[in-house]
Amino acid sequence: MSIREHNKMPEAAGAARTLTIFRQEESLGAAADLDLALELLRKVKTGEAGAMLRLYRPAPTVAFGQRDTHLPGFDAAALACRELGFEPLIRKAGGRAAAYHEGTLVIDHLEPATDAIAGAKGRFSFFGELLASALRTAGVDAAVGEIPGEYCPGEFSVHGQDPRLPGHQLKLVGTAQRVVAGGWLFSSVIVVQNSAPIRAVLEASYAALGLDWDPATAGAVNDLVPHLDVDAVEAAVLDTYARYAALDYGDFGSLFS
Repeated sequence: MSIREHNKMPEAAGAARTLTIFRQEESLGAAADLDLALELLRKVKTGEAGAMLRLYRPAPTVAFGQRDTHLPGFDAAALACRELGFEPLIRKAGGRAAAYHEGTLVIDHLEPATDAIAGAKGRFSFFGELLASALRTAGVDAAVGEIPGEYCPGEFSVHGQDPRLPGHQLKLVGTAQRVVAGGWLFSSVIVVQNSAPIRAVLEASYAALGLDWDPATAGAVNDLVPHLDVDAVEAAVLDTYARYAALDYGDFGSLFS
């Protein structure tokens, strides 16, 4: 389904919208990056800030879901992450452990909403297809849907087809959402480059947690289309987002004033 067709759904209908893009040039640190997303959600829901996209490349992080913390192997999983150079954190959203580093692009999309809960599932579908469409414009054979054995499984994961191995699919994008009274945060992580460390830390942490998954499903965009890098994927994402909203650009430093 095209973005144009998806725009007919209630989530994307209505008055024209503008998104202000804030590029965060450097990670603030794994924990501070996650905390900032929640602070921006507070600003958006109270009207201190408007609808926005925050784009950044994170420090090496493994974001565990709340359920992971109740498993007996959680402490061992956190230790394994640290030994491999990743900071273990617990995110507010659901799901299982997901890993990311400087070779990934994080997109925090925040908007005010009078009834943020009503459109929650529709956002997963809509923005999953938006990101898959962006990757397709960059040359990736991408689609939306859970693939067997993927880490942090989700109905609206974005995966790519390996052109050299028919039937072999790689998870490329994971999404999560936080909804509060007055606004929502939809966060997407696109794994673009250097998938080996991500696969290694997921293998170690999932083994410690006692969770089954298939490491062959963990990959990056440039495992499928080698010439693509984070800058190219970011450009494709913004080109696709321009069909959803008018885009403006803001100074990242102004978010702290």
